[in-house]
Amino acid sequence: MNIAERIHAAYIGERRVSVLANHLENFLPHQGSILDVGCGDGGLAWELHQRNPRLDIQGIDVLARPNARVPTEIFDGERIPLDDESVDHILLVDVLHHSEEPAKILGEAARVAKRGITIKDHLLEGWLAGPTLRMMDRVGNARHGVDMPFVYWREERWQEAWRALGLVVHRFETKLKLYPPPLTWVFDRRLHFIAHLGKA
Repeated sequence: MNIAERIHAAYIGERRVSVLANHLENFLPHQGSILDVGCGDGGLAWELHQRNPRLDIQGIDVLARPNARVPTEIFDGERIPLDDESVDHILLVDVLHHSEEPAKILGEAARVAKRGITIKDHLLEGWLAGPTLRMMDRVGNARHGVDMPFVYWREERWQEAWRALGLVVHRFETKLKLYPPPLTWVFDRRLHFIAHLGKA
């Protein structure tokens, strides 16, 4: 790991899980089955389950991570290997911008989810948003061998994709404060969002 990756792993990664869990607690159902698509090492899913054991959280990912903290199945990154409406809720945390075709994964999530979908991803908005997001992706993901096609959308494009799938936005937040000062001034801004979507 280079110095930036070491700093991220030591100081940012653990904070990110805690801050995201604080937000997601307010978006997820109080109980039921959750599929975490692109779960990585399962750290976030595990934290959410520890906070609410009534959530049955399983994971899928395109890469096998050693010592994954939740049961994880490998999939091809295109089709979720589950039947229609077979889980209550789908979780997509910083996953869609790693796909060449985010709308396809969104469509799969809409097919498999019985009740709703929660997304945490990026917004291509603001000064030097593209270069900043690409740098963040490299530091956070390159060492894990994650594909980085750098597919970032503006809010309007996200909204179009959700409408096309018949998904209704129940909540949309951009003030996540994932990073401590002074990093928050550069890396938070309006570059991140969480959306809670329901099925029409």
